[in-house]
Amino acid sequence: MFFAGTATAVVLLFGYHTSTAGSPLAASTVPAPSSAAATSGNTASGGTSSGSGGDSSSDTAGTRTVTGSTVPTQWGPVQVQLTLTDDRITDVSVLQYPSGNPKDDAINAYALPILVQSTVNAQSDQIEMVSGATVTSYGYLQSLQSALDQAGL
Repeated sequence: MFFAGTATAVVLLFGYHTSTAGSPLAASTVPAPSSAAATSGNTASGGTSSGSGGDSSSDTAGTRTVTGSTVPTQWGPVQVQLTLTDDRITDVSVLQYPSGNPKDDAINAYALPILVQSTVNAQSDQIEMVSGATVTSYGYLQSLQSALDQAGL
């Protein structure tokens, strides 16, 4: 009985697929994470990206936006945009993040609001990665650093 139970557990364990083939995902619209501040209504998109470029900035009466580089990750690109008022981070929008399957959607619905709120609270890139969302956290931090560098912060 013990050996049959162990063999069944091993077969189930190795037969479980944790994500899709690891290739970049097709573009899709994903519901916004639970915190409205996380994406500010932006959609996620998959696809390839160079990891550079995409930096932009605009100014409007003391408020400016700075867009970080698109960072390719194992599960899809990540890109953030900062809204700054008098060199203070007042909002973070996550323009791109891995999406397209229920697991990625669930992970990012949980992780992105935490990353965004941590960024606004810390006013820097000195934030902790979110456990269970390591790949997204890594891409987020790289894009965030790109935006902060562009903003001169």
